Amino acid sequence: MTDKELEQKNSTFFGLGIAPKLLEILNSKNFSTPTPIQRRSIPVALEGKDLIGIAQTGTGKTLAFGIPLLQKLLASPRARGLILLPTRELALQVDETLSSLGQSLHITTAVIIGGASMHMQVQKLRGKPKLIIATPGRLLDHLQSKSLNLSDVEILVLDEADRMLDMGFSQQVNKILSALPKKRQTLLFSATMPNEIVKLASKYMELPLRVEVAPAGTAAEKVVHELFFVGKQAKTQLLASLLNQYRGTILVFSRTKHGAKRICRDLKAMGHKTTEIHGNRSLNQRKEALEGFKTGRYRILVATDIAARGIDVNSIELVINFDLPENPEDYVHRIGRTGRAGMAGRAISFATPDQKRDVIDIERLVRMALPISKLPQDLPQIPQSSPEDRPKQHRGQRQFHRKRRR
Repeated sequence: MTDKELEQKNSTFFGLGIAPKLLEILNSKNFSTPTPIQRRSIPVALEGKDLIGIAQTGTGKTLAFGIPLLQKLLASPRARGLILLPTRELALQVDETLSSLGQSLHITTAVIIGGASMHMQVQKLRGKPKLIIATPGRLLDHLQSKSLNLSDVEILVLDEADRMLDMGFSQQVNKILSALPKKRQTLLFSATMPNEIVKLASKYMELPLRVEVAPAGTAAEKVVHELFFVGKQAKTQLLASLLNQYRGTILVFSRTKHGAKRICRDLKAMGHKTTEIHGNRSLNQRKEALEGFKTGRYRILVATDIAARGIDVNSIELVINFDLPENPEDYVHRIGRTGRAGMAGRAISFATPDQKRDVIDIERLVRMALPISKLPQDLPQIPQSSPEDRPKQHRGQRQFHRKRRR
């Protein structure tokens, strides 16, 4: 095979082992070029092997596990699939993607998430759907009430596994995995690879192959980073200034539910079309907010980390971290909402003067120094980091890299 023929083969889904019917559907949906995680994961998963896929957000992980999953369900009439995800939004997003592919294949799905009618879910489960897409808590409710049996699950997907464990679902996930048949295929996808994931894999997976297309903690490639050191009381004023500079869709992250509500209220008072997603909003309110953000009814979405991995909008111009995340890893997931699918994006973070240590932790994770910008003239000025501060951070980063290489 010539280099040109090899390059052409690698630029399409043809040659990955995908069934002709699925290739036809992918083509009709304009899925023509596989992403790196798809190109490397799909052949392994189609062979029936357990797999750990490590890739940053926005790289096409849904199809990386979705295509092998649908093909297995198509080839085995009695098989059933289960996808576990950390949030309702992510579950709905995955269902939307896979339902569009599986509809003509007569592969029925059931979304089992909190905030939705338990009765309606029971009715759906009685129809014996081929694919169950669920969050851990509500799935356990159905297992305990005997409205669901997982004995026929032949393929399990753990999507955003690190986030699932970060959110405290470790105990529930272990209970669910214990209820599954031991003989099954498991596909685990994650943006990072903490020790908890390693333990989970060693306990519940059989000689999993690891596919990694970017080091854990790698930020989206085409995102421009920017950092402001700003007093807590001046954050809203700085946000207002930035919103006048950027006219596209904007995602604003708050650390708390009450903070998100207050930011949303303030932005509406300024005349901006704004909505909010956080734990105090009902499922219908969250769905309406996300749909409105996608269609342009709202230009600005204010969210807590519940949305860091549950928003699939390809053209978000700017992500603003109004509050720095509690965990450095969440910085990667937040900014992964912009610069998706190879597009350019921008991420701006606000840090108070006492958060220099938090900034350093983020910089160590993403392996780069966040460029500091000057505050607008009309805002109370904060003394910038002295020239000595930044070299110390770089030395710390170099030491961090040496430790990783060992």
